[in-house]
Amino acid sequence: MTDLEADLEAVDFFRDNSMIEDPYPYFDALRGRCPIVRENHFGVMMVTGYDEAVAVYNDPNNFSSCNSVSGPFPGISAPMEGDDISDVIEAHRDELPFFDMIPTLDPPVHTDHRALLMRLLTPKRLKENEDSMWNLADQQLGGFIERGKTEFVADYASPFTMYVVGDLLGVPTEDHPRLRVLMGEGYVESGGDAVVGSTSAEMLRSPLEFIYDQFSGYIEDRRRAPRDDVLTSLATTTFPDGSLPPVGDAARVAVNLFSAGQETTVRLLGTALQYIAEDPELQQLLRDDRSRIPNFIEEVLRIESPVKGDFRLARRSTEIGGVAIPAGTTVMVLNGAANRDPSHFECPGELRVDRPNAREHLAFGRGIHSCPGGPLARAETRVSLERVLDRMADIRIDEEFHGPRGARKYDYFPTFILRGLMQLHLEFTPVA
Repeated sequence: MTDLEADLEAVDFFRDNSMIEDPYPYFDALRGRCPIVRENHFGVMMVTGYDEAVAVYNDPNNFSSCNSVSGPFPGISAPMEGDDISDVIEAHRDELPFFDMIPTLDPPVHTDHRALLMRLLTPKRLKENEDSMWNLADQQLGGFIERGKTEFVADYASPFTMYVVGDLLGVPTEDHPRLRVLMGEGYVESGGDAVVGSTSAEMLRSPLEFIYDQFSGYIEDRRRAPRDDVLTSLATTTFPDGSLPPVGDAARVAVNLFSAGQETTVRLLGTALQYIAEDPELQQLLRDDRSRIPNFIEEVLRIESPVKGDFRLARRSTEIGGVAIPAGTTVMVLNGAANRDPSHFECPGELRVDRPNAREHLAFGRGIHSCPGGPLARAETRVSLERVLDRMADIRIDEEFHGPRGARKYDYFPTFILRGLMQLHLEFTPVA
């Protein structure tokens, strides 16, 4: 028995900094005890088993998404008593952070809002958007390629993903610099730790309020003067019952895509380049056979899920995997753990480019809340890797910043929700 297994109750996943750097031994220890275990600091049911995770995701009738990004922080103020707390949730959901965003909505409201989003992310629209990604990737790489070194997250991943989503929506190019500033300032004004994955009791109920006005203006503009872009489609598309959404509702759908679509893809890109830079054989394999890149992306999503987990609140007393879950229980479905469940993925701690079931990962969730931007994230990453391999030879970790092989030091995003590098310093040989 490891020290972690022996002292599992002492570990506070939500506040222990060691969980930021490497949560996987903790996940394995939890799963070794049971695929669903109640941690004893906040009473959260931690779901580490693959089958159990899928079961929770596929059961919106018993599990509400009202707390999907906040978990028990700050929680619903009213008593949650009895075997069915559905009425309590509906009466108090607007107390919770991100209460007005698609990830926290439940049917039937979620059904209507997601329908708006899915009408925008059509295969045709995504294909048109992909055509422009190649130019956006080249433009971003051109800003630093001659230096032979880069901090990849800031120089490429963050701006590239913002420009791609902005291009998809139809955000005017001249507004891109302002939106980059707004996104940065908004998180600072939220208090630093009062963002996604914080234990702060002062987390704002609507942390993206700072950008709503900008997108409400876009929606109003498109209703006055329609254009051939996604924002116009969003501004003019009706709910399934034929009614036109209020400007605020339409703006929130756009903001959800604009903000959430960036953050996870930035982490995915950083992790993919980290693996490529750390493994020369893998790098050469992908250079020689680009057809392996799509499955490599799926395997990166599996082994380092950009979202460690999603929360649910049990609205009714139920049972998953033989474990009783009383109504009112906060459940955390740990994608990062389920994606390394050895009962579903052979040798789960190894990155295998040709893993046959890599795409069965839960990095994008499952069920009615599965990430609608998954195809966009995959396309962004595939295009980026192709262009990076075209223009950067002998990609390697910059040891001045991250230390020598065998003693690397990486800083990871400091929350219990997101998983990914804050910075990735690379060296490479420019390709003409």
